[in-house]
Amino acid sequence: MTGPHVVALGGGHGLAASLAALRRVTDRVTAVVTVADDGGSSGRLRRELGVLPPGDLRMALAALCGDDDWGRTWSRVVQHRFQSAGDLHQHALGNLLIVALWELLGDSVEGLDWVGRLLGAKGRVLPMSLVPLDIEALVDETAYGDAGARPRYSASAGADLSARGLRRVRGQVEVATATGRVVNVGLIPPDPPACPEAVAAVRDADWVVLGPGSWFTSVIPHLLVPELAAALHATAARRLVVLNLAPQPGETSGFAPDNYLEALAEHAPDLRLDAVLADPETVPDTDALEKVAGSLGATVVLAPLAMSDGTPRHDAQLFASAYRDLLTSGRI
Repeated sequence: MTGPHVVALGGGHGLAASLAALRRVTDRVTAVVTVADDGGSSGRLRRELGVLPPGDLRMALAALCGDDDWGRTWSRVVQHRFQSAGDLHQHALGNLLIVALWELLGDSVEGLDWVGRLLGAKGRVLPMSLVPLDIEALVDETAYGDAGARPRYSASAGADLSARGLRRVRGQVEVATATGRVVNVGLIPPDPPACPEAVAAVRDADWVVLGPGSWFTSVIPHLLVPELAAALHATAARRLVVLNLAPQPGETSGFAPDNYLEALAEHAPDLRLDAVLADPETVPDTDALEKVAGSLGATVVLAPLAMSDGTPRHDAQLFASAYRDLLTSGRI
């Protein structure tokens, strides 16, 4: 199988769903993954060993496994979590494998490449930065669940945030579960170094895909790494945004489809897009979405993406069909 070189940016379950579909369309897939997770097994390994959080990287590698016996088996192995009364409880085996290779090889990218070869992954997985990051958000506590008119506050505007119903929240888990509307996010340390291989992949891509996924903790952070953001602006690749199937409680409660694009534009006002992909069942107001997408230079493409059971989960075959039609048809 051949196909366009696609670079998918994100993290967690959203990126995994995208990769599981993309590997059915092209064998030239590169995942660029957020490295700000501070919860669960990843957070424990990060705090104890000072390494990049491996969990989202592991999920991306598992999603790129093939559908043969080898791929299915190794995908299950690296996703396996131990159940015990001791220190191994809830550690994912793949996290331990990745960290072991990092310690042995002393190179984060080389370690991930070795895991990818072991799994027979249909693509490459890279971290967006080679240093662990924290996410800091400004949260509007007065507007929970109401995304109709998103205020645009500067994270540094004014010292008395509490008087304006605003508070700072630090850490991916805390931001994802914050009560209130996330107004904007930043990274700690600010202006972190990008993974050079990730920057090169974006510059050399035919398509760059942002989303789906946790918008403020998995998608937007890529726009806040200066070298990666510069590559996104400079690349000749076409830029595609895939919208979520449903708002995420806490992080994007009350979001309409156009609000996701507005949030991107607030954090990267000069970024131009080529296409926006969404499931038609999730778009109650097509005109509103097309208006915001058009202001960013993008065409809206509607295609069924969700499972037929009514849950907000992507159907890998439908998602792949939508990708195939969009990425290889020359429509955009």
